[in-house]
Amino acid sequence: MPTEQPIATPAQPPAPRPAPGAPLIRPARAEDEPALAALDAATWSTLHAVTPRPVPPFPPFFRPERGPEAHLVAEVPETPGRPVGYLRLVPSLPLPANAHVRAIQGLAVDPAVRGRGVARALLRAAVARCRAEGARRLTLRVLGHNTPARRLYESEGFAVEGILPEEMFLDGAYVDDVLMGLVVHPEE
Repeated sequence: MPTEQPIATPAQPPAPRPAPGAPLIRPARAEDEPALAALDAATWSTLHAVTPRPVPPFPPFFRPERGPEAHLVAEVPETPGRPVGYLRLVPSLPLPANAHVRAIQGLAVDPAVRGRGVARALLRAAVARCRAEGARRLTLRVLGHNTPARRLYESEGFAVEGILPEEMFLDGAYVDDVLMGLVVHPEE
């Protein structure tokens, strides 16, 4: 009597390795705080910041409402363990009716590694986290004159959902506040 033989399945290919020099994205850790505070201060610009220029002593980077768990951190291979970028991902509003929406409330990349895909990798990791958490939408606000950021967001599928004309007054000029969003579908 013949016995059943299991059906042979091809071996699973190994997980793709990041390209040499590609950023590694990980959750933030409490010990990242000094490096993230320094990065935040070093990248301050009226191109994206609406708060006054930070001056020492810098306030804590992590706060009770936005601790390490609300941040993704980027590293590059040549400086392992040293954050070169971060993205802050938080609930959009503290309301049960809005629990399905996440908001990006900060993204910064060390100028020394700009152009290497760090911000794009952070955005993609944020979208993946939203899907894993069951969120349906991801939103952000960007200043109208921040063309590089707007192009990046649009290239990743974000759409302009509203514009608040002349909402900010920075460096002697009125600047639009652009609301952007992306529909993400939770993992099934």
